[in-house]
Parts: sequence; structure tokens; C-alpha cells
Amino acid sequence: MLSMQQRLAKRFYMLLSLPATAMGFALSVQISALSWILTTQYGLDIHEVGLVWAAGPIAGILGQLIIGIVSDNVWFWNGRRRPFILIGGVLAGMMLLALPNIDIVSAQLGITGLLGVAIAVALTLDLSINVSFNPTRAIIADVTPEGEERTKGYTWMQTVSGSFGVLAYAIGAVWGNYALIYTGAVLVFFLSIIPPFFVTEPKTLTISENHSHKKINSKEILQNIRPLWGFLIYDIYAIGLQISGMKTDHYWAEIVAGVITLILVVQTMSAKEQPHLATNKTGFAKVLAAHSFSWIGVQTMFVFIFAFLQDKMPAVNDDELGKIIATSFLVLSAVAAFFPALILEPLAKKVGRIKVHTYCIASMAFGYGLVALYGADKTNLLLLMALLGIGWSAIISLPFAIMSEKVEQSRMGLYMGLFNLSVVLPQLLVSLGVGLFINKVADKGLVFQVSAISLAISALVWTQVKENRSPK
Repeated sequence: MLSMQQRLAKRFYMLLSLPATAMGFALSVQISALSWILTTQYGLDIHEVGLVWAAGPIAGILGQLIIGIVSDNVWFWNGRRRPFILIGGVLAGMMLLALPNIDIVSAQLGITGLLGVAIAVALTLDLSINVSFNPTRAIIADVTPEGEERTKGYTWMQTVSGSFGVLAYAIGAVWGNYALIYTGAVLVFFLSIIPPFFVTEPKTLTISENHSHKKINSKEILQNIRPLWGFLIYDIYAIGLQISGMKTDHYWAEIVAGVITLILVVQTMSAKEQPHLATNKTGFAKVLAAHSFSWIGVQTMFVFIFAFLQDKMPAVNDDELGKIIATSFLVLSAVAAFFPALILEPLAKKVGRIKVHTYCIASMAFGYGLVALYGADKTNLLLLMALLGIGWSAIISLPFAIMSEKVEQSRMGLYMGLFNLSVVLPQLLVSLGVGLFINKVADKGLVFQVSAISLAISALVWTQVKENRSPK
């Protein structure tokens, strides 16, 4: 074990953050370039772009949950998380290289339809990211003690990852998305391959005295994600419609799923937490409910900001539109890189992580509302992206530390996978449901109206999550 790991030095936190940074960079490339390249180079419409984005969350459901369960219980290549970080990093780099060459891949395979190949590339890219994302986050909990050091691990993760995210969007804004894609392929490969060999993982994870050694089963998984049942039901229904090719002219499924979600979230909010147990299931459920609504809003922005800007800036050509999007996410990422370790962590020590996170989410809801009203102007858009960056910095750092102290430590991979369902199930909802709705509405300002409402609900639910310990 390196001395900097024994001392939990800042250099170690930075090194520990690099694998997650690699996957974050790959995700930044996907966010900045995927919708743009599918519409401008391959001519897909909004609905088809939504289908391609839906491939990723499906991969996330399978990838993070399965890899999380497996990585809790295996040991090879001198690691529990290391093997999956290495495998996922290599695959992610390869799929980034394939992204701007979908037409070539399609021609080589003798396939005439680009949509199927685009979905396959996006699915493999997101699956490879998810293969690594769970272990890159779980390893931080494995090698840090609970409390302030755990928070420091996740805030430094976001600071380092966010700094590279700024680099990603800067490359896209200055040199264009093609340069971003190819640079990303190289960085993702090296940042995921080298650092894991310098982190020593514990071969045995701590098991609490009152922890049950039962094997995980589907019933237990479903009970743990109870607040997400409405999302799950709708996603299964929507995927079934897409596979069958059936068309509907009603919204009964959406109404039913919405009512189920509302009932389950209200029940979850009103339940009392059990902080004395090794696994605080009620606390974990509240985090899932709150985080899921954050991601409805964020994913709506990521996938459909191009539609919003096409509607509000009709005189802008495709290349310039791509640069505006990249610059917008550059500003968002710059704030998200600066805030976690330098501002959020010190504030969390004083007033508590959950309170800080709730305020950040509320500020993001307010910012989304302002974008819907004033985002048609480029200068306004960039200023408001800076405001949105405060909420984004919290979403991708603090919930990991909060969640990790409400679950059994020896099952961290499993619970990281379950926690990821509060991201991917809402992502699917956005791609399969919100996308269809936005496609039918003339005013694309709806994109940020949906985001504002979702973040406001998320902030409300976060007010009911309890801090594990009093801040020092």
C-alpha cells in the first residue's frame, strides 16, 4: 500500500478519482456529441434520438446492478473493483472511436439502417461506462472510513472528474465535437487503465454484526427500490410499445404510472428512518426517491437542449449550434468542478450534507425556470448554466456519500447498483415518454419547464431525508 493511501493524503484522493474521471469524461463526450452527431451527420429525428439515448439506461440497469453484485463477491487481478474498471475502460475507448464512424460500421456489417447500428454503439458505450462506473464509485467507499473522509472522497472525485469535464467541453467548444470524441477515446483509455494498479483494495469488506448473510434475490431488490416502481412499470410498458411497433393516442399508462409514483413517494417521505440498523432501508428509499426526480430534470436537459436551441435560435447553423451546446456544458462543468471540494465539503461539515444538497437542488429548479423564460439569448443561457452548475455539482457528488452511509458496507457494490436505478429508470422515462411529448409540442421551452418541476419535487423530497450524524 502506498504511503499516501495510508495517510489518506489529497494526492491519494486525486489518484482514486481518476477511474471515475475516465468514465465521467466518456459521459461528457456522450452528452455533448451524441444528440448532435445523430441529428446533423446521420439525419435522425428527435424521436429516434430519444430511442438511441434509451439504449444507455437499459445498459445501466443491467450493467451497474450485475457488476455491483459480482464485484462484492469476487477477487481477481488483485482487486474486487479493479478488473471491472479495466474492462470497462478499454470498451469505452473503443466505442468512442466508433461513434463518429457509425456509417462505416454499418456499411462493413452490410446493414442499411443506421438507427440499429447507432443503438448498438450507444448501448455498448453506455454498458462499458456502467461496467466501470459502479466499481469506480464503490472503491471510494471501500478504502475510506465513514464520515468526513468519505465525503471528501466523493467531493474530490467530482472535483477531479469535473475538471476533466471542463476540458471536454472546452475541446468541443473550441475545436468541435469530432476533436472531442477522439481526444476522449485516448484519455478514457489511459485514465482507466493505469491508476487502479496504484490503489490497494481491502480483500475483506467489513460486515456488520446484525447483517444477514442471505443471498440477494429479486424480491429483496424490488423491495429496496419501491419508490421507483412507477418508473419501472412505465419503462417496461414503453419499451414493449417500441418493440411491438404499436401506436397509442391516449395517456392512460402515463397517468397510472404517475399516480403510482406519487403514492409511493408520499409513503416513502412520511416513513421514519431506522438509523440504528446496518442497512437503513427507509433512508435509502428516500434517497432513491429524491435522486430520481433530480435525474428526470437533468436528463431532459441533456437529451433535448438541442431541440430547445433549434427552436429558440433558428438562425444558427448546425456547427455553431454544436459549439453553443458544448460551451453551455463547459460553463456547467466548470462550476461543478469548482464547487464540491472547495465549497460543498466545507459547508457540509458546518450545516450537514443533506441541507446543503437540498439548497443546491432548489437553486437548480429556479435556474431551469429562468432558462425556460430567458434562455433564447446566448449570453443569458451561459449565465444561467453557471447557476445550474451549483445543483449539478451537488447531484454528482453528495448523494454518493449520503447513500453510502445508509447501507451495509459489505454490499456496497449491490447498493451502488440499486442507487444507479434512480438514475437510469428516470433516464428511460425521459427518452421513451418525455421525448414523445416534446416532439409533439411546438414550443420547446417545455424542455426546461419539465426540468424545473422535476428539480422542485426533488428538493421537496430531500427535505425529508435525515442526516446520519450531526455536522461538526
